[in-house]
Amino acid sequence: MVLGGGRFSFDATMLSCHATSVLGAGFQQSVATVRAGALANFADVGKQVGLDVRRVMRDAGLDWELLSEPDRRVPTDAVAKVLETAAIRANCQTLGLRMAEARRLSDFGAVSLLIAHQPSLRDALESIVRYRHLLNEALAMSVEEADDLAILREELVLEGHGTARQAYELAIGTMYRMFGALLGPRWRPYGIGFTHSPPADLSVHRRLFGCDVRFNNDFNGIVFWRQSLDLPNPAADPAMAEYARKYVEAFAPPRPEPTPVEVLKTIHLLMPVGRASIPQVANWLRVSVRTLQRRLSADGKDFSDLLNGARRDLALRYLQSSDLSATEIARLLGYGQLSSFTRWFKDEFGVAPSNWPRRRESA
Repeated sequence: MVLGGGRFSFDATMLSCHATSVLGAGFQQSVATVRAGALANFADVGKQVGLDVRRVMRDAGLDWELLSEPDRRVPTDAVAKVLETAAIRANCQTLGLRMAEARRLSDFGAVSLLIAHQPSLRDALESIVRYRHLLNEALAMSVEEADDLAILREELVLEGHGTARQAYELAIGTMYRMFGALLGPRWRPYGIGFTHSPPADLSVHRRLFGCDVRFNNDFNGIVFWRQSLDLPNPAADPAMAEYARKYVEAFAPPRPEPTPVEVLKTIHLLMPVGRASIPQVANWLRVSVRTLQRRLSADGKDFSDLLNGARRDLALRYLQSSDLSATEIARLLGYGQLSSFTRWFKDEFGVAPSNWPRRRESA
């Protein structure tokens, strides 16, 4: 098995599962939140790596009691900050992945019952995409099928984080574990991709993932055999799945129109494949361009500003957490020419991307 070599790439093919706008009525705040359950086993892993967990949480402004109240909503940015701070203080680049190793399907809360009783992995993924706002409002997901392979891509829309290694490895590691729980030994993925650079020690990645893991990749996600999508779930119970669906929608009904947060998440998904224009974003969200513009205007937002903000966030993330060249970053941000990217970057940050200090994370 080879880890860290090359990159997975794919064409912008037809997408089978859309990141549709399904924000629940109870989750329309401007600050994206996540279930406190995202920090499940944070204390245990923190102690294993010699971390003062209480102090890390206190410094991030988070209540220690959150660890025993998994359904409480917490700002996603605060959770990402806790994970990154903890990894730096413990000098442990794999803290998020270590947390993912112990994840169970039940850690998804109320949605876990719905997922567990879906008839196939495809149906389970559609449920996850549809109700992901109940888990993490900053999470964008898509499932794309091409030839014999399927690609699950995950993006996190975070404020003020040039790097989010721990949050990404936790999210993707948790999804990997969930697929294994649904399919058992039949779950044999093709590969894992991370946009950030590899850690000095790959032993945890080898231990968790039974496949090729590539860093400095074009996207964050899991590549697996397309046929896995339709493998039956032997534990599925249609009656229980219907009960779980009604229960979930009782407190989180789907919302028909896209919010600015959903638009921004869609931009993050489509930009690396050169499809982040307003017609393509509107098509992805299954609304007309006029409806999308009207909805954004009602919230005091403009599509071009959201697009530029996403481009800024991704540019800094690529520069600070990966070894991608300026030419590769330009392509992922939708620029056909390096010169165009350089001009935009200078206008935004005052220096050329080649002069931007690349932060090196501790090993």
